[in-house]
Formats: sequence, C-alpha cells, structure tokens
Amino acid sequence: MKKFSILFLAFVALLSFNACTQDDDIVFVAQPDPEGIQFSNSLQSTYVLQSANPDNLAERFVWNEVDFQAPTTISYELQGSVSEAFDSYMVIGSTGSNNLGVTIGQMLDLAEEAGLDNDPETEMPNTGTVYFKVSAFAGEGEGNALEEFSEIVNVNIELPEGEEEEIEIPKLYMVGSFQAAGGYGSDWTPADGAPLAASAAGKTDFEGFVFVNVDTPEFKFLPSNEKWDGDYGDAGDTNGVYTGVLLQEEESNAGTPDGKGGYYFVEADTEKMTYDLTETNWGIIGNATPTGWDSDTDMVYDPVTKVWSITLDLTAQEAPDNGIKFRANDAWDFNIGDTDADGTMEFGGDNIGIPENGNYTITLDLSNPRNYTYSITKN
Repeated sequence: MKKFSILFLAFVALLSFNACTQDDDIVFVAQPDPEGIQFSNSLQSTYVLQSANPDNLAERFVWNEVDFQAPTTISYELQGSVSEAFDSYMVIGSTGSNNLGVTIGQMLDLAEEAGLDNDPETEMPNTGTVYFKVSAFAGEGEGNALEEFSEIVNVNIELPEGEEEEIEIPKLYMVGSFQAAGGYGSDWTPADGAPLAASAAGKTDFEGFVFVNVDTPEFKFLPSNEKWDGDYGDAGDTNGVYTGVLLQEEESNAGTPDGKGGYYFVEADTEKMTYDLTETNWGIIGNATPTGWDSDTDMVYDPVTKVWSITLDLTAQEAPDNGIKFRANDAWDFNIGDTDADGTMEFGGDNIGIPENGNYTITLDLSNPRNYTYSITKN
C-alpha cells in the first residue's frame, strides 16, 4: 500500500511539472486590430505655405492607437507622398504616441517634388495635392512584423505667387567719435550709424566691419538709427574703456581693445551682453598672384567708397583648387572666398578662379554686414 501511494504521488508531480512547462511555452501572436487605424484630426481645405517659416507647424496628424492583442511595443510612422499610389514616399517621422507634426518645410519639400513653384513667370502650377498615411507596426518592424496602414488622406497645398515679403534682419548701429573721420557722417549721430547685422530674424549675434579712423575712439551701440533709446555701452567705469561686456544702465562709452583706431571686425551679442573688435587689414593671396601662396598682396581702403581695392597682374587659374582668396592680417584667421562661384562670399569659402592672364582691378566691399561682395575686372 505504501509503495502504491509513493508511485501515485510521483505520477501527480509529473503531471503538474508538465502542465507548468506547457504554460511557460505559451506564445502570443500579434493579431491585426479589427478597428484598424484612422486619422482623427480635421484638415484645412488648403494649406498656404510661406517659405519664410519652414520650421513652423503646418499640421499635426492624430490617429487612434491600435491593439495588436499581444504584449509588444507599437510604433507609428507618418509618411508623405506626391503620389496617391505611394510609389515612393518621405518619412515625416516615427513615434510611439498617436500624433506627429508636419512642418511647413516638410510640406514645401513635397511641393517641390510635386513640381510646384510660386513663380508666375513659369508654367509650373503653384497649387497641388500631396498625400499622407500612417503605418503602425509591432516591435521594431523588422522581418515579418505585423503592420497596418491607415487610409490615405489628400492635402491641398498652395504656394503664394509673386515675391514674398522680405524678412527684416535685426540691425545694431555703432555711433561715436569715429563717424566723421571714418566717412559715415556726423559724430554721435544715430542716423549715420555704422550698421551691424544679426545672422537671422530673431537672432542677437550682430557683426559688421567698421572703419574707426581716430585715436582713443569712443562709441555706443544703438538698436535703432533713429533715436538713442536702449543704447548699449561698456560695463567699465571710464569712457573709452574696453571690457568686452555690454551694459544698458549707467554704462560708459565703449572703446577699442588697444585704444587705437583701425578697420575693425565688430561683433556684439545683446543677449549675452558681450562685444569684441578685431582689427583687420586686407589683401589677396593665391597662385594667381605674383607671390603665390607664400605671401599676401595688400589692398588699399577708400573711406569714401568704403571699398578695399588693388590693381595687379594675375595668371589664369581654375577654382576651387586654384585662384585667389581674400584674407586679413597676413594670416588665415580671417579669410573669405566664394563657394560654388555664385557671387556670394563666405568666411572660409572656396578659392576664386581667374579666367585668363591679364591685369585686373579687384575690389572687396565689406560695408554691408553679412552681405559681403567682391569684383574682379580685367583692365
């Protein structure tokens, strides 16, 4: 009897172990959500896209969360296309939530792919339709992961024809005891202030080149060239001091780092409340010049035209590997070139080519902040 009881208990234990093993082997298989996935946001009849605001939100797409009936992460991918058939598409973004924004810039990318433009002189249309859908997938979406798609929605877009209103770049004006001698007008006169420009709308990083043609100069920075309100000076205790720190209350007149005059690259940041001046003397260098890459050929500054210039013989050289560049102070800390040979100058840009041998007059105009230009004219 005792032997039978032991065998019976062993049999029950074996059944229990087998049942536990089977429970541990249960596999959950993701199943399609019978409700599917659908957009729930309301769309505008037409989206008018202004290229001046590419980072602004054009539309936020919202959809329902899907249930794949399995303990797995679910990701969503918003896609945009110029074709309703979605032969090709742009991935707007991926998220684990049930909404994602589309910027004006992303809409404009689709508009460009669709062949739209806002030039009334061309035959290309300025209105059209682009398409969006959202994909939901289990896990990382690899292999044979379950994936569901929403219905495709049509979005009408329009690019306003004609020239768009030019965005005003913030300016700062430098006024002081240097203006008459530097060719700007009357000393301490806001209307004759030397301009500095920010890098973009809403920025406070001002820069520009200013001819401070007096010894022991004094100056201030103004947010407007019409009045003195909001002027910035130096945080030091005496007029003409240079600390590099701006102040708006009980400030002193600012000065140059060495207390002397010169042609300065001026930087000021009205958020960081800092400013800096670096004296520059400009020349050209390159294998198109008589001294090659070994030394600069100095240019001459004209305070009336506010232009640097030089006349010399040059040899034909092809950019970007050869040619000339502008640089200051016989060093490479400040050098300006023309990347892509499009007439737009960039700090550290490519070499500038010379088409043929000959005598040339070269000019460098740094008077318009952040819009520096040059000319190369054969005589």
